[in-house]
Amino acid sequence: MLGRKKNTADQIAEAEAAAARAEAENTRRQPEKKGVPTPKRSQQQAARKRPLVQNDRKVARAAQRQQMAEQRVKMRRAMETGEEKYLPARDRGPQRRFVRDYVDARFGIGEWMLILVLVFLFASFVMNEEMRIIVSQILWLFVLAVLVEAVWVGRLVRKKVDAKFGAENRERGLPFYAAMRALQIRRLRLPKPLVARGHFPA
Repeated sequence: MLGRKKNTADQIAEAEAAAARAEAENTRRQPEKKGVPTPKRSQQQAARKRPLVQNDRKVARAAQRQQMAEQRVKMRRAMETGEEKYLPARDRGPQRRFVRDYVDARFGIGEWMLILVLVFLFASFVMNEEMRIIVSQILWLFVLAVLVEAVWVGRLVRKKVDAKFGAENRERGLPFYAAMRALQIRRLRLPKPLVARGHFPA
C-alpha cells in the first residue's frame, strides 16, 4: 500500500512539472502584444538616438533662450570690434566695411546736426523773438547744407566702390548706407569706427 501511494504521488508531481514547463514554453513563444506590429530596426535605432531633452518643452525653450542670449552678446561684441562673422546682415561684407571706413575717415558737418538742433531748442527759451527768427533761419540753412552733403557723400562713395570693386559688383543701397552713417555722431556710430580721421581706405 505504501509503495503504491508513493508511486502515485511521484507521477502526479512529474505530470505537474511537465505541464508547467509546457505552459512556460508556450508563453515564451507568444508575442508580447497582440495586434501591434514589431518596430523596424531603423525605427528602434532612431528612438535610441532621439535626445530626451527635446521631449521636455521647458528645457528646450530655456536652451533656445540661452542660445539667443549668447548670439546677442557676440553681435554686441562685433559692433565694438568689427568682427565680420557676427555683424548684422546690413553691416556685413567688404563693400560695407569700405563704406564705413571711408565715411569715418572724413570730416563732415552732418554729424553735428543733431547737436546743433538740441542747442537751438534749449537756447530758444532764453532768446528774444528777433534773435530766435535769425537763429532759426541759420539752422534751416545748415539743415539744407547737411542734406546736400549727404547726397554728395552717397555719390562719392558709389564712385569709390565702383573703382575698387567694379560697378557690376556694387551692392545695392550703399549710397544711402553712407549718407545715413554720415548723419550720425561719430561716437554713436555702430559698428564703431575703426579708422582715424584722415586715414581713408586704399
